[in-house]
Amino acid sequence: MTDPNSPITVENLNAYLSPWMESINSPAIAQSSVLQNLLSIYSQTKYGQDHHADLVKSIDDYRQSFPIQNHEQYKELIDEVMAGNHQVLLNEVPVGWAITRGTTKGETKFIPMTATDLSLRVSAGRAMLNYVVKTDRLDLFDGVNLNLNFPSEVGKINVNGHEISYGYSSGIYTKYVSSFTPIRSVPSQDDIDALGGGRTIRDWEARFELAYEQCKSLNVSLVGGVAPTALDFARYLKKKHNKYPKNLWKTQIMTLGSVPGINTRLSAALKALYGNPQIREIYGATEGMFGQQMDEKRAWVPNYDIYLLEVKTRSGIKMLHEMSSGEMGSLVVSTPVLPRYQIGDVILALRPPYFRCIGREKWWTPLRYAWDEFTTFNLGRL
Repeated sequence: MTDPNSPITVENLNAYLSPWMESINSPAIAQSSVLQNLLSIYSQTKYGQDHHADLVKSIDDYRQSFPIQNHEQYKELIDEVMAGNHQVLLNEVPVGWAITRGTTKGETKFIPMTATDLSLRVSAGRAMLNYVVKTDRLDLFDGVNLNLNFPSEVGKINVNGHEISYGYSSGIYTKYVSSFTPIRSVPSQDDIDALGGGRTIRDWEARFELAYEQCKSLNVSLVGGVAPTALDFARYLKKKHNKYPKNLWKTQIMTLGSVPGINTRLSAALKALYGNPQIREIYGATEGMFGQQMDEKRAWVPNYDIYLLEVKTRSGIKMLHEMSSGEMGSLVVSTPVLPRYQIGDVILALRPPYFRCIGREKWWTPLRYAWDEFTTFNLGRL
């Protein structure tokens, strides 16, 4: 993210943010550059060679050579990687395995994470850093980040004699980037992992108690993690210690992800519990961090300089930046790990360059979004 040994100045932060800002102003140029970078990675894998990555010169070539695939269609290749043959899909040995819940049959999905892939996920910090730049609140870094992320290690599986540790992408990400961030996360990811990977209420209460004990006397200027977990933590504090987060800390900003509606359905509760902090949404998934909130507009802005972003719309496949305001589509991402991967999220284009993820690909998702907008009196406003 930034060099922790360098002095933190607004100028340094602006330099770090400039590739993102430039890509927002010229998304077509940025996406063309990203495609070439990804193709150089894919050409080192059997999958990329089978699809003639070295011959691809344009996005049209790319679409003709590489099919759109979901996790089920990639599963056979992922299984081979798990068995130790990473070259079939990856140009690097995986440094971690992330799990996510399946949306069709409830199965656990495994996604490999490489060093290159993880290095791109530090982009999630752009939401916080841009807040600091715009408000000149460098004092944010005098505090700590209340770490409410999931464990980076949940368990191990044996695949063809290979023992593989796996966990949640948010925990793996936090563990990886901790040494690169200008603010300390408390509890550390190692401390969270030491409590085990259980998912029961008791397991989460142990994590919440750990967070309370380690942070109660600190300056928690930032809260990062999963939005529903942040709400659960606040309710736990009230139940166990008869305190709300706002009674303990003066939190400046919350950078939260995982669910739609953070800025609409959940914002009132989050602000009431945490003392009216700024809220910045992170749009990510197990497969990557694809955008984050840029300003007080209640929507996220894509990372055009990092991932290739397409959408399947009623009018066909197009680039994300080519969507019209009010148009919806199914997101297709290309990452260092997965070429043209259909995540299963429905994306709504607002006024450029703003977008929202409104939910999973279900027939009722647009209806539920419309109802949420009506009941929160948001009605499509940024």
